[in-house]
Amino acid sequence: MSAWMLNVSQRCSETFSKSGIEMTLGGEPTFVPLKPDGAEWSYSAVGPTKLRYARKLAANLLRRHLKGGVDFFCPGKSYPGELNPRWAIRILANRDGSPIFRARSHAAPTKSSLDTFRKLVATGLNANAKWKRLPDPLDRESQAWALLVDDVDGEWKTFPWPTGKLELTSAQGPAGLRLPLHVLAPEIPRRALTLEWKASGLSIFMPPLLQAPFVAMLAIIENALRDSGIGRVEMQGYTPADESLSWIQLGLTADPGVLEINLPACAGWEEYDHWIRTVTRAAEECGLRSWKKQSGSHAGGTGGGNHLLWGGPDLDRNPFFSRPGWLTSILRYWQHHPSLAYLFTGCYVGASSQAPRADESARDRYDLEMALSFLESLPDGDHRHLISETLRHLQTDVTGNSHRSEISLDKFWNVGWPAGTLGLIEFRAIESLPEAGWMSAVALLWSALAAWLLKNPQRGKLRDFSGDLHDRFFLPAILWQDLAHVLSDLLAGGFPMDENLFRKIWEWKFPALLHVRGFAIRKAHESWPLLCETPVDGGTTSRFVDTSMERLEFVADREFFESHEIRINNRPLELKKIAGGMFIAGLRYRRTNLYPSLHPGLPPQVPLEVALLSAKRSRRYVLAPKECVFRSAGPAQAPAADKPCKPGQRGDLTYDLRIP
Repeated sequence: MSAWMLNVSQRCSETFSKSGIEMTLGGEPTFVPLKPDGAEWSYSAVGPTKLRYARKLAANLLRRHLKGGVDFFCPGKSYPGELNPRWAIRILANRDGSPIFRARSHAAPTKSSLDTFRKLVATGLNANAKWKRLPDPLDRESQAWALLVDDVDGEWKTFPWPTGKLELTSAQGPAGLRLPLHVLAPEIPRRALTLEWKASGLSIFMPPLLQAPFVAMLAIIENALRDSGIGRVEMQGYTPADESLSWIQLGLTADPGVLEINLPACAGWEEYDHWIRTVTRAAEECGLRSWKKQSGSHAGGTGGGNHLLWGGPDLDRNPFFSRPGWLTSILRYWQHHPSLAYLFTGCYVGASSQAPRADESARDRYDLEMALSFLESLPDGDHRHLISETLRHLQTDVTGNSHRSEISLDKFWNVGWPAGTLGLIEFRAIESLPEAGWMSAVALLWSALAAWLLKNPQRGKLRDFSGDLHDRFFLPAILWQDLAHVLSDLLAGGFPMDENLFRKIWEWKFPALLHVRGFAIRKAHESWPLLCETPVDGGTTSRFVDTSMERLEFVADREFFESHEIRINNRPLELKKIAGGMFIAGLRYRRTNLYPSLHPGLPPQVPLEVALLSAKRSRRYVLAPKECVFRSAGPAQAPAADKPCKPGQRGDLTYDLRIP
């Protein structure tokens, strides 16, 4: 941890403390293998290797950093178009370091020890408890038993299964998710402790319970395992919320193309810094990393994000419920500075991305202004419901999805969703970076802005970027100038950040494809449009993204600008002067025309040739179809020029090479 980081962190803590604010910081970094082969490391959530990596990482964390903890194989979220729920591995550990659960023996179960175990558990829960044997239609060698049990007013109560032949359903997954609960009478709770014994070993599936009865049931199971001599078990099922605030909770979840890690809710940035470094180091030890090799020699993020979450230690102490003006100040400032949406995110930006800005989502700006002004007028008090209802219909993507937005409030106080009332604000326009220290620095930048905006409310009108948002602010040099303004605001407010570190992140996000004295070409952002529905195998349809276009940034200093002419495929490209004495232009060109894509009749425009013509020396450079840098192609000739490059709209800094 750098000295400047600790200094800024302490300043944040002091600012929050003086205002009586307890703000938690969460994170969702993502990881991929060194060789991310297969659909599970590209677009699918699950696959043949992802669970093995997750189990290996969980074992590493339990062995080295969360001793005395326990991991659970849990049902994850269900998504439309996916046959089965995704899985998650959740790790629970006591904050005081005491063991939460442990199996003291390494012995594998036997028929006799399992009989003893079931009797001991039944006695611990209820003397009259009866296990039900349930055959598995998918695996006749497997053995499963289920005990209907619930916590009623602090006491265990068990219930009988209906008589007759019952068996597990034919769905995929653990036995605890395949119970024939539909045959139960309406008055019987749908909760069951489930055992499953198969060739791979013994698993115990916990029913959904609150924290206190969950801990009590774990103790009964632990004692029964000890007394029956069984040690090797896999814990499965539902884990409760940490009502007593006594746990460290960490999750490993299957997400499209990546393994996502849900960090513990941290009391401050220093705790977040500890966990992002710990998890990144453990992941690397297990053959995972937080970046993916792209074409050629360039690298990029995992594609799965590295979202940050703000909240409170509990709902009674949530810092945003009673401070709507602070929240609107944050939203105004982020809207004023596109670098906060575009500089730290992945290559997929714009209205159809996973994290569009509110002013990219087909919303009238005056509606956003009206909503923020209304919240700023509210009197003192807890306004969680009104904040949510005012903002969640505006902080969305173009389809109205409140989760897919730059600043998502779908987990703030959305009473229509099971996990929608957590008081969380999620920043989704943040990508995983190759160094844990870089990811930690971005989180510190966010925390410093929260602290600074607490003392420096922003009430300026939302900016009308019009076409500049997807023109100027897709160019790296413009984004850096905008971030420099942000860092300047923080410096003036007493939060000095290391500009050099953020410059390194900028250079990694926007690598140079060509660099000569006084001139550089860098990769820039491009907004990839969402296409219409396309039939796919299985009789369904899918919405593809057209990734055929790419954008480059051309930047020169005055000396180079005045002495050179730039041609792209023999078409003159004119640079324009911007603040800071730079001369700049963007260029959109077609890299591929794979099906499906817009304008299928237009061919790719690679190889892309750049000629730098001057009186002293003229040079040619070529970007080949499978290359990610321009290679020298020797001296350049100066034939009669074709038509100059044209912008999509008059006044744009970006030219579109497709326009004749």
